[in-house]
Amino acid sequence: MAQNRVYSMIGIAQKAGKLASGEFATEHAVKSGRAALVIVSDAASENTKKKFRNMCEFYEVPVYFYGGKEELGHAMGKEFRASLAVLDSGLAKSIEKNLNIE
Repeated sequence: MAQNRVYSMIGIAQKAGKLASGEFATEHAVKSGRAALVIVSDAASENTKKKFRNMCEFYEVPVYFYGGKEELGHAMGKEFRASLAVLDSGLAKSIEKNLNIE
């Protein structure tokens, strides 16, 4: 149940224009201070996970490793995505609450 909620909240954030997706856009959002939450796919490479873990720790942005690339991409209406940043703090809190349920 919570899993469906996470993906539907990602879809809402996408429709609202409050997502940055893809490695470059996610990294830019974190470094520019716009990211409120980062989600990296469980299927991402260890190098990508380490990069985002370290970056988010440095910039004090919560990071979660969740879902497959296809599921994250499908939630956004894209083909597949390994990483995304939520740019709205209210949506980020709502997604984070559902991520913590699991």
